[in-house]
Amino acid sequence: MTREEKAQIIDELAEKFANNNHFYITDATGFTVAQVNNFRRLCFKSGIEYRVYKNTLIQKALERQDGTDFSPLFKTLHGFSGVMFSKEVGNAPAKVIDEFRKKVQGKPVLKGASIETALFIGDENLQTLVALKSKNELIGEVISLLQSPAKNVISALQSGKHTVAGLVKALEERANK
Repeated sequence: MTREEKAQIIDELAEKFANNNHFYITDATGFTVAQVNNFRRLCFKSGIEYRVYKNTLIQKALERQDGTDFSPLFKTLHGFSGVMFSKEVGNAPAKVIDEFRKKVQGKPVLKGASIETALFIGDENLQTLVALKSKNELIGEVISLLQSPAKNVISALQSGKHTVAGLVKALEERANK
């Protein structure tokens, strides 16, 4: 690979890091060709881009990012590194990794992840990332919580009108006797 080709890949990768709020770096050492292809298919179905890059190219692209210090991730850049990019949902790559591990024991290994510039280093964070709620899920929960008191008041008023109507009718029947 020539210097120009490397520079072009670094530019493209730096742009991807800048345009994607969420990315995961994985280690898929020991994957067969069939396993890599199956993993790529699963990523594609989930709307995640997965590509394998040289570690030095990943590091140089991360060094170009403004505003965030990605240097803690540099320690993880060894062996076979694949990068998963997700534009919308921060936990989607974690769910894909978790789902794929059910088929292939322990692979791929999570080296690190960046979710909205928060860094998660190490495979022990995978379950935390799987449980992480997306922005849309959090907005839905907030809306649900805000609607809950109003729904309770409306429900109480609606059930109360039947009770009040029944009391008025009973009192009216007593008065007529």
